Amino acid sequence: MEEYHRHCEEVGFNAEEAHNIVKECIDGVLGGEDYNQNNINQWTASIVEQSLAHLVKLGKAYKYIVTCAVVQRSAYGFHTASSCFWDVTSDGTCTVRWENRTMNCIVNVFAIAIVL
Repeated sequence: MEEYHRHCEEVGFNAEEAHNIVKECIDGVLGGEDYNQNNINQWTASIVEQSLAHLVKLGKAYKYIVTCAVVQRSAYGFHTASSCFWDVTSDGTCTVRWENRTMNCIVNVFAIAIVL
């Protein structure tokens, strides 16, 4: 069973929209797959490239940074953290956690407003 957990800060960009885009990209790449070390580089590259392409297509005045980590599920768990120094009124972040029975995936989106 695949589960989704989200933590999105609603600021100057639409974190919910970013979450949905990333979730669809993860589903498209990892859906139905089992963990395989030989596919990790291809999977993570596809997830970040597709997510970034869809975010850019929204046509909003943001620079985006997208990170992705895929690890084999284990009893040890998987923890990440990030910190940003930015304008909380316009910049934002969204984290999507995805898992199935064999792997965990965490994608972070950082959106930095372009000041014109």
